[in-house]
Amino acid sequence: MKKLMKSTVAALALGLSFGAANAQMAPFGSDDDLAYAALIWEAMQAQNLVGENAIKSFPYEGMAPHGAMLETFYSSAKIGDHMGALIVKRNYGPADVEVDQIIANPSKHLGAITVMYKREAGFDADNQNWFWAKFLPDGSLDKNPKGMGLAGKVAKGADKGCIACHSGAGGDDYVWTTDAPVGMAGMN
Repeated sequence: MKKLMKSTVAALALGLSFGAANAQMAPFGSDDDLAYAALIWEAMQAQNLVGENAIKSFPYEGMAPHGAMLETFYSSAKIGDHMGALIVKRNYGPADVEVDQIIANPSKHLGAITVMYKREAGFDADNQNWFWAKFLPDGSLDKNPKGMGLAGKVAKGADKGCIACHSGAGGDDYVWTTDAPVGMAGMN
């Protein structure tokens, strides 16, 4: 993973693309999306939002598809030259998991980390320029049944998935919660 991140950073600094042909085949899961997701993971590690030393909060009751219990963090991160809003949701299970169990041993119950990152204007204007990613606890990307990494414009145009669900959130920010900091979702 570190090798991928180092090469990704170097390539982004030089303005290189990671596979334009692959990017044309699907709205998500391209080499570019995977590389960008690695940079987001690195930014989350730097803020202690993921990993062994991750900050903690009080878990709350969740719902499908995220998990029985959740923790949500609102932040911002700089990827390359762009500063964007960052929403990180830790998804815990199984269905009957209780708050005390998560507090006592969060890593035992962590199923995934789902992320929304507000990219630069023009990334995906149809969907408020959000970049979506679903990480496994070890930082690798989860995959759909066809083996595509869940990063980028995840399930764009589909009836189900990140974009389909969040586009129904109301307003124009694609954020379901009402407790996001003022101006967070609108950050460019």
